[in-house]
Amino acid sequence: MAQDSQNQTEQNAAPIFSIEKLYVHDASIEVPNAPAIFTERATPQINVELGNNAQQIEEGIFNVSIKVTVTAKIEDKTAFLVEVTQSGIFAIRNVPQENMEPILAVACPNILFPYAREAISDMVTRAGFMPVLLNPINFEALYLQQQQQAAQAAGAPN
Repeated sequence: MAQDSQNQTEQNAAPIFSIEKLYVHDASIEVPNAPAIFTERATPQINVELGNNAQQIEEGIFNVSIKVTVTAKIEDKTAFLVEVTQSGIFAIRNVPQENMEPILAVACPNILFPYAREAISDMVTRAGFMPVLLNPINFEALYLQQQQQAAQAAGAPN
């Protein structure tokens, strides 16, 4: 009996990471210069912006979102602007506090990004343009870069 109780305690303390729900929180596309923009033959310049955030919604349950904005311009005219916020609800329990931030800033966005990438490609195609295939993003490198910038800012004299 004591062994069963100990095994149950160990199982309860084991780290848990699971995807509870993946969803598109927000999506929009604008083609402000249609239909004239479709007569342009130049290749658009593509700009990609990325942001992410995480919030705890209850004990051990987190909502993580990545927001991807893609703007395509031909000279000074916007061909299209597409924005997708891909979100996920993740159960994360029994993880040391020092490991939570990397999980929320790296592991969860790594799961979400392919879905955002697909939504963007699909929306751009439906708007009448060639698909935009975003390159993979190294969220670990972005996280480490943000940590380094924060450390430098904290050490900078005011």
